[in-house]
Amino acid sequence: MSRELSAEDRLIGALDRVLKTIAPGSAQSRRENPAADSHEFDYRGDNGQRAHTAGMMRINHTGEVCAQALYQGQALTARDPDIKAAMAESADEEIDHLAWCEVRLKELDSRPSYLNPLFYGMSFAIGAVAGAIGDKVSLGFVAATEDQVCAHLREHLHEIPFEDERSRKILQQMLEDEAAHGSKALAAGGKEFSPELKQVMTLLSKVMTRSTYHL
Repeated sequence: MSRELSAEDRLIGALDRVLKTIAPGSAQSRRENPAADSHEFDYRGDNGQRAHTAGMMRINHTGEVCAQALYQGQALTARDPDIKAAMAESADEEIDHLAWCEVRLKELDSRPSYLNPLFYGMSFAIGAVAGAIGDKVSLGFVAATEDQVCAHLREHLHEIPFEDERSRKILQQMLEDEAAHGSKALAAGGKEFSPELKQVMTLLSKVMTRSTYHL
C-alpha cells in the first residue's frame, strides 16, 4: 500500500518538474524521437534559412515550456481528480516535445530561449488561476491554447524546407499530439472560448513568438 505524499514530497516533485522544464538538457523523452531515422539536411549553403529554422524551433521549444507550466499550474488547482490525471498525462507528452525540440536546436547549432524562465512563471500563474476559476474554464483554456499551438506548428511546417525531414517530423508529431490534447480537453467538459477571447490570446502569443525567435 503506497503512502500519501506529504506537502514536502509534493513540493520536491514540483521543483523537480520545474527544473526538468527550464534547465537545458534536463528533459528526457519517453517516446522515440520521430526524427530518429531521418537524414540531416545540409543547410551550409543557406545560413539564413538555417537560422530561420532554428528560430522557429526555438519558438516551439518555448511553447512547450509554456505548455508544461500551464498544465502544472492547472493541475495544482484543478478540482476533479480525473482532470488532474488527464493533465498530468498531457504534460508528460509535452515533455517529449520539449526534449525533441531541444535536440533539434543543438543539431542546428542553436539554443533554447533565454526568456524561458520568464514565460514559465507567467504561464504557471495563468494555469493556476484558470484551474482555480473552475475545471470547465481550465479545460477550455487548454483547448484554446492548443488551437494557438497548432496554428503555429502549421505555419512553421509551411516555412521549413521540405528537405529538412528531421525538423518536419518532429513538428508533425507535435501537431498530432497537440490537436489530440485540445480535443480531449473539450471532450472532458471544457468550455468553448469565444472568437474574441481567442483573438486576444493570439495577440498575446505573438509577444512570445517574436521575442523568443531572436532571444
